[in-house]
Amino acid sequence: MTKDNIVLIGMPGAGKSTVGVVLAKKLGYSFVDSDLVIQETYGKLLHELIEENGVEGFWKIENDVNASINRHRSIIATGGSAIYGKEAMEHLREIGTVVYLKLPYAVIEDRLGDLNARGVTLRPGQTLRDLYEERVPLYEKYAHVVVECDGRVLREVVGDIAEAIF
Repeated sequence: MTKDNIVLIGMPGAGKSTVGVVLAKKLGYSFVDSDLVIQETYGKLLHELIEENGVEGFWKIENDVNASINRHRSIIATGGSAIYGKEAMEHLREIGTVVYLKLPYAVIEDRLGDLNARGVTLRPGQTLRDLYEERVPLYEKYAHVVVECDGRVLREVVGDIAEAIF
C-alpha cells in the first residue's frame, strides 16, 4: 500500500476541511471529508448518529468508516474525534502522512458555534476545554507533522503542509 495521502487531524474548527480543499487543489489531489463519508454511509447527519448511538457508539462508527478509507493521492480531512479510533488512526498513518492542525484553545472556542449542530462529541458534563485538553495529546501522538495555525492565513498553512511533506 502506498503512502501517498495526507490526513488532516485536529479539533473541530481547526480548519481541516477548508485547508484540505485548498491543499488538494494545490497538489492536484482528491479531497475526502471523512464526516461526509460517515453521513453518506449511514444516510444520517452526524448529530443524528450521535443522538441515536451515544458518543461511544458514534466513535465506533467513525472508527469503522475511517479504517475502511482506501484512497490514493487524496487529502483526507477527519472528524475531530477520529483520534479515539485506534484501528482507524493506525490505518490512516499507514496510508498517509498525518498532519495535526494545531490551534490554541481560545481560537477553537472562538470559532465554534453550536457544538451539537457541528456534531462535536461531548460526554455528559464535559466542557469544550476538557475535550481540548483530552484530545491534544492524542493529536500529537498520531501526527507525523504538527502545523501551528495560530495567526496564520490559509495560504501559509497550506504552504507549510506542502513544504513539510514534499
